[in-house]
Amino acid sequence: MTAVPVAARVVSRAVLVAGLVGAFAGCATGTETPETPVSWREPDSYAYTLRSSEGERSLIGSFRITVRDGGVVKAVGLDDSGRRVVEDDPDAVPTIGELLDELEQARRDHADTAEAEYAADGHPERITLDWMENAIDDEALYAISDYAPADG
Repeated sequence: MTAVPVAARVVSRAVLVAGLVGAFAGCATGTETPETPVSWREPDSYAYTLRSSEGERSLIGSFRITVRDGGVVKAVGLDDSGRRVVEDDPDAVPTIGELLDELEQARRDHADTAEAEYAADGHPERITLDWMENAIDDEALYAISDYAPADG
């Protein structure tokens, strides 16, 4: 059997420990949901299509939404549920910023799921929320498409 100097064993163990710490750190960051990209800022004026589903909430349906000066100025329901929301509670139709605020609140409240997927330009394309894993009908799924910032 070959004798290994003490210094070599110490270095070997240090490398092993560093590798394990790095592996665990890599695992931890791989499961975190990315924050809102800093490169995207909600413009004052834009239009987008929202498909809101999941859970028992008033905001269920598909909508074409126009935002001017930071507020919703026009919402068109694209299906029966969306038309009902626009008619009964037009103030429930959100801007993308309000959807991101809901995402951030879910994260602050330690919701079981609070995730977003982003487009290449940084705007959200999908927001998935579930406050309690085993609760029924507390989920929200927002699919954002046809996003178009206003000119000027």
